[in-house]
Amino acid sequence: MKLLFIGGTGLISSACAELAVQQGHELFLLNRSSSAKYPAPKHATTLQADIHADSSPLSALLAGHRFDAVVDFIAFSPQDIERDISLFRGKTDQFVFISSASAYQKPVKNYLITEETPLENPFWEYSRNKIACEEKLMNEYRASGFPVTIIRPSHTYGPSQIPFAVGSWLNPWTLVNRMKQGKPVIVPGDGTSLWVLTWNEDFAVGLLGLLGNKKAIGEAFHVTSDEVLSWNQIYLEAYQVLGQAPNVVHIPSDFIARFDEHAVGSLIGDKSNSVVFDNSKIKRFVPEYNCKVKWSEGLRRSLAWFEAHPQFQTIDGESNQLWDKIIEAYEKAIP
Repeated sequence: MKLLFIGGTGLISSACAELAVQQGHELFLLNRSSSAKYPAPKHATTLQADIHADSSPLSALLAGHRFDAVVDFIAFSPQDIERDISLFRGKTDQFVFISSASAYQKPVKNYLITEETPLENPFWEYSRNKIACEEKLMNEYRASGFPVTIIRPSHTYGPSQIPFAVGSWLNPWTLVNRMKQGKPVIVPGDGTSLWVLTWNEDFAVGLLGLLGNKKAIGEAFHVTSDEVLSWNQIYLEAYQVLGQAPNVVHIPSDFIARFDEHAVGSLIGDKSNSVVFDNSKIKRFVPEYNCKVKWSEGLRRSLAWFEAHPQFQTIDGESNQLWDKIIEAYEKAIP
């Protein structure tokens, strides 16, 4: 197939790009610059442009191309979707929008999340924007047949990312370094809420399996792991791998949010909720989809990657100070 990935050099999209090339697809990547962490695959063609800029140069850049599938990994607003519809109407047989599983109803009203779970998140603007994007695309599908497929990843990670409930996404080594130094780390709530972590290469199998599938048009899928862990288990595995004694402080999410406004969305609107996903739909459409990398293995791969790439062992000093402040305030309130 002839594929276009908008993005293609991010944490999730890079794994999808590598798999697309391995499978022999003709892959084009539309992005504005190369990535030090996630370089483009050798056999992919890069179209260098900023899709968030003026669309006129984009139209010229894409002239003469028609794609079997276009995947937009970096659309975050309804305006982005309006641009995509204008650019790719009549130029692709399938348009895939990467949404987010955080768009599912919060707080969760049923422990098992399916694609039919309502989309409603009053806590996180990011999620509400993804919902608005989905609505605009589905309205266009119903009105004109625009060939959309919607994908909802949950907490997806890879070699260069170590996910935690309270951490630094841009500088993930910060929390690992804190654990190594024996400093206390924050686990939201009592640590027993359930969570799902998905390795990026496993996600790629689900996504690539949907491309070119006409039955996937007009459908939404989450593509997540079946492994369900508590946050306590997630953190304790990290301590075990690092050979460190656990030093965690359990703090309610609403207390954390009093000091960190971003926690309203990322915790109260997402990670402090228990999530368990029913993956039967993606497995019906993509029988080969099976998440092989468990957290214990993915964590070890990520730590090994950082040890091999010390230039990315960057520390978020501002977050460190914030966590110290939250812990100090909590321990004063509840000795």
